[in-house]
Amino acid sequence: MEELAEEAGITVRTLRFYRERRLIPPPRREGRIAWYDDTHLARLRTIAALLERGHTLSGIAELAEAFDHGRDVAELLGLGAPTEEVPVRLSPEELADHFGGQATPENLAAALELGYLGTDGGELVHISRRLLEVSSQLVREGIPLSAVLEAGKRVREHADDLADLFAELILTHASQADLPRLRPLARSVMEAELSLALDRKLRKQP
Repeated sequence: MEELAEEAGITVRTLRFYRERRLIPPPRREGRIAWYDDTHLARLRTIAALLERGHTLSGIAELAEAFDHGRDVAELLGLGAPTEEVPVRLSPEELADHFGGQATPENLAAALELGYLGTDGGELVHISRRLLEVSSQLVREGIPLSAVLEAGKRVREHADDLADLFAELILTHASQADLPRLRPLARSVMEAELSLALDRKLRKQP
């Protein structure tokens, strides 16, 4: 374990934590000796890369679980592209649990057209756990799901424009290789600007 931690550039304590969270597979054991190999080192380097790209440990754990059970991790990761969003597999019953009576055929069709939902065999796949949780919370607050989806469509249009602006900025002054590394800065700018815009909006309310 000490040799693996040193090779991966992490502490033994961190390695133990990853083991407890099942982020890495268990070692091969011979009696009281635990053997780690290159597959464990590769997994640790993948974890480090995903953390650098902004993934959370819970999201990485889901990806690790998918890998260990033969699911399409390349698809979850967007074919290697940096992403902070973790897809969620749902049965129709689980989707209904999130949205109750508003999981209508019309809303399902709108979500499919928007790209929030896809299908894989008998399961539905939501493109983002965060968007799923936020959408269901808005519905619980009394906002109709149809209105949430329409707002999502409008937000998507603005988000694409913002992504184009940021990519143009980086490609003008840096390079394509810098986009993944600088991605968190773009998110921070947008979060700050949205927060300030909401402040301005609230101050104008009577």
